[in-house]
Amino acid sequence: MHQFSRRKFLATAGALAAPLLLPSRVLGRAGNIAPGDKINVGFIGLGSRGSDHLRTLLPRPDVQVLGVCEVFRSKAEKAKQKVDEHYGTKDCLVTQDFRELLARPDLDAVVIAAPENWHALMSLAALRAGKDVYCEKALSLTVAEGRAVCDAVARHGRVFQAGTQQRSDRNFRFACELARNGYLGKLQTVTVGVPSGRRVLHLPVTPPPADLDYELWLGPAPFKPHRDNLCNYNWYFLTDYCAGWIQSWGVHHMDIALWGAPALTASTLTAEGTADFVTEGDADVSFGWSVNFTTPDGLRLQFHDDGSSPFGHGCRFAGDRGWVHVVRGGIKAEPADLLQTVLKPTDEHLYVSREHQSNFLDCIRSRREPAAPARVCHAATTATLVADIATRLGRKVTWDWKTERFVADPAADRLLNRTMRSPWHV
Repeated sequence: MHQFSRRKFLATAGALAAPLLLPSRVLGRAGNIAPGDKINVGFIGLGSRGSDHLRTLLPRPDVQVLGVCEVFRSKAEKAKQKVDEHYGTKDCLVTQDFRELLARPDLDAVVIAAPENWHALMSLAALRAGKDVYCEKALSLTVAEGRAVCDAVARHGRVFQAGTQQRSDRNFRFACELARNGYLGKLQTVTVGVPSGRRVLHLPVTPPPADLDYELWLGPAPFKPHRDNLCNYNWYFLTDYCAGWIQSWGVHHMDIALWGAPALTASTLTAEGTADFVTEGDADVSFGWSVNFTTPDGLRLQFHDDGSSPFGHGCRFAGDRGWVHVVRGGIKAEPADLLQTVLKPTDEHLYVSREHQSNFLDCIRSRREPAAPARVCHAATTATLVADIATRLGRKVTWDWKTERFVADPAADRLLNRTMRSPWHV
């Protein structure tokens, strides 16, 4: 276990700030893996999602877990113990600093499951170090960060799979195929409803846990005192670390909405709506919202928390001949026989992935684009952030997908990026 003093931390943090110009021998072997070889994987962030990914990938015969990284030392050590027990060795690298893991030349890929203010920075560092990346959603905390990740994926030729795993679910894919191929008639409305999160009032200031590298947990976020249960869950509801569940949960069904209705991202999109912000306590994200998007051709996207959505949780595509509603674990339609539709060879057939992590590993070998590449998660993340910005400004805004700017709206444009704490920057 490596402990970093604040002085050493500040001295070394700049390694993330610029592209890593590494010789080819340091870039690992991703993209050159023989069919019988194992894919060497490391894990960054071992909370609930990161631990789930480790449990899924560790037993696979085509994977070798080389290292684990977590700012909570106890969680990192626990993960290392699981890995070493599985392999019967003591070879798994354990660290609190993700840069040490990325420095391994034999590492092919990383799974990133840190809080969302870290997603872009860790992804960029991994891409520049020649690693393929599986990163949890949302893609980034801001639109500008997401654009940087998309550009880096293209520049470095890496495989990037976002954790919007509904793209690997047959029901979601089929609903989108019904919408895209005209089986609902002319598409008129897409409705998205997602959970709004747990309201947070006062978080008392407490000392950081003894085994937490709090400085490294904060990273690019402003320095503020540690608060009770901040680093395990409550970070979701403070904008220093996350835009709230309007983004963090919203990105899942928003991704499906954009997959099934590509006209939503064809040109511009106006957005207008309201949100529920608590007036006391520490949380500064919304805990309920209703936002209406409209394309120039009149296609409507209605985005709600599931308590205010007219159809509850899920994504619903409605046309002039029927509708289909899809949610995890279920799909329904009207007329009901829409669900018996067999696509014709001439129909548009969407990307087939039956398991999200397996798809990522398959694409590491084939160098094919995965089911949820950075560019599509960037679009879904952007749509949720546009919704959030519209509710914060309290007025209509118009988003231009081509320029990734608001139309003639400098005040809204200023909310597309944020300053990171020195020395971190994209």
